[in-house]
Amino acid sequence: MTKSLSDLRIQIDALDQDLLALINRRAALAHEVGEIKRGEGSAVFRPERETQVINNLQSSNPGPLKRDSIGFIWREVMSACRALEANQRVAYLGPNGTFSEQAALQFFGSSIERIPCSNLDEVFRATAAGSAEFGVVPMENSTEGVISRSLDLFLTSPLHVIGETSLLVRHNLLRLSNSLEGIEAVYAHPQALAQCQNWLNTHLPKAQRNAASSNAEGARLAATNPAWAAIASERAGSEFGLHIASHAIQDDAFNRTRFAVVCLPQTLAAPAASGKDCISLIVSVPNRPGAVHDLLVPLKNHGVSMTRFESRPARSGQWDYYFYLDIQGHLSQAHVSTALNELKALCAFYKVLGNYPVGES
Repeated sequence: MTKSLSDLRIQIDALDQDLLALINRRAALAHEVGEIKRGEGSAVFRPERETQVINNLQSSNPGPLKRDSIGFIWREVMSACRALEANQRVAYLGPNGTFSEQAALQFFGSSIERIPCSNLDEVFRATAAGSAEFGVVPMENSTEGVISRSLDLFLTSPLHVIGETSLLVRHNLLRLSNSLEGIEAVYAHPQALAQCQNWLNTHLPKAQRNAASSNAEGARLAATNPAWAAIASERAGSEFGLHIASHAIQDDAFNRTRFAVVCLPQTLAAPAASGKDCISLIVSVPNRPGAVHDLLVPLKNHGVSMTRFESRPARSGQWDYYFYLDIQGHLSQAHVSTALNELKALCAFYKVLGNYPVGES
């Protein structure tokens, strides 16, 4: 017999009550776990444990919920449970509506205390000073490469990386009116301007391109002048009351940005091995023939894969460089530890930025 709409709604309402009861039972158990952790002096937030929980649920899902939906739902459930113990203060590049804010919510869930910062330097400062427990900073973009300022700040920062998240970036042209006519200037973060340059050359060749500290700041500025537009997220458009004059204007349809989650080691130690981990390093080598090649030999000899290799000027005036490496594996693995010890012996400078679970792409 076919069920009526009212019958189905009654069943859904009953299930919602059951779900609420189960979630509250889970929250009560999470609270007990928190009490034990406080007694032990251990951290409430364990990113590798949350990743493991979500991965297990996604693997055992009988359907029809999609894999990504399960991740989102349980991240929010765990975030709400964590908030019963204490609000986590998370710093990111603001104002509200940035992709950095979106990345923070994607990683931690929405039950956090948000600390928007005016620039990346402030994100690092706030997290290092303890104003925020965690910071979320962009590391690299699939179109434009590394975020240079983030890499430079890691060089001297006491913060380490405890997690990462990857965001599919959709850039939209936002303004007070729903039209491309009469736009004199476009405001956005320099990375966003670069990621949309072909579209801008084609559709707004005469508009001035102005750099803003963030895309959301560009949206805030666009809301003050009808002749200005911004490149930003749909969320930023809603935040500042702007129309989407053109959707998804990024040159690369699959444009992604990878974000690192950072904190002081005393806030949270390096996560335990998850089975799919990354080690990020900064190194420099003596300026001699073959020195960079020699860095790779220990990795090859011990079967350790390198997934990223970037160089940045050391700003010493001597044409010296720092190299940023991502290595697959965990320091608890013997072959990884041996390879890195041999690599360290070759370096004039060596710093582990973090060892953390790989985020889903």
